[in-house]
Amino acid sequence: MNFLKNSIFSRGAGDSSPDWEPENENQMLAVWGSPGSGKTTTAVKLAARLAMQKKDVALLLCDMNTPMLPCICPPGDLEEEHSLGSVLAATHVSESLVRHNCITHKKIRHLTILGMRKGENEYTYPPYERTQAEELLQCLRKIAPYIIVDCGSCIANDILSAIALMEADAVLRLVNCDLKSISYLSSQLPLLKDSQWDAEKQYKVASNVYPNEASEHIERVLGNVAFQIPHSEEVKAQVLEGNLLKELVLKDSKGFRKNMEAITKEVFGC
Repeated sequence: MNFLKNSIFSRGAGDSSPDWEPENENQMLAVWGSPGSGKTTTAVKLAARLAMQKKDVALLLCDMNTPMLPCICPPGDLEEEHSLGSVLAATHVSESLVRHNCITHKKIRHLTILGMRKGENEYTYPPYERTQAEELLQCLRKIAPYIIVDCGSCIANDILSAIALMEADAVLRLVNCDLKSISYLSSQLPLLKDSQWDAEKQYKVASNVYPNEASEHIERVLGNVAFQIPHSEEVKAQVLEGNLLKELVLKDSKGFRKNMEAITKEVFGC
């Protein structure tokens, strides 16, 4: 199947760009990378850090094949559970519809989450189009001053992730320090040929860097990177527990915490 035909990765001659423009104080960050590069972990930790600073932040979890909502915190920590699928299934995505389906954390009051529920997949709901994805992102900009989008790795058939990458004000491109990770990411980049895909807004990030991976090795494999997120056993344990919103307290995580702080300061200025 030629998924590029009439897809979101190209514009027809008759297409026009939307008139809507984001508010100046509003900032959207898309987190993207190869499978297993730590996209969700990074997105959740950045969102949690902003929320702890009493910044209102919306976290959008795009993956419809492997719902990440059940992986970031215990179900009992959420006020109620709605689904991203219900939003994208609508003919028109309104601000009230998005607000209704946003999920609030019981303890982190400045954070709202939108994602797929456990057991759901892309066939649970009717297929959606580019219009619904664009409307959803526009509504999130009206709901929260900070939006962090956890994008899926494979953007060929993931409309929401692809649109988020093009519409975001900044993009973190995560990649592990291995050739397989680099090869995968390189295979996806040609899909983003839209004029809104701006290389200037991208930050290349070396993710899950182990102590034995020296800077010289990273630069030789990845080239220059904006950030190096170190490996943390505490973070790894939180991933296995499905409790990524839990605060990091161990000395092992000092480097990880410093990088989250550096990223939020660089991208959001806070």
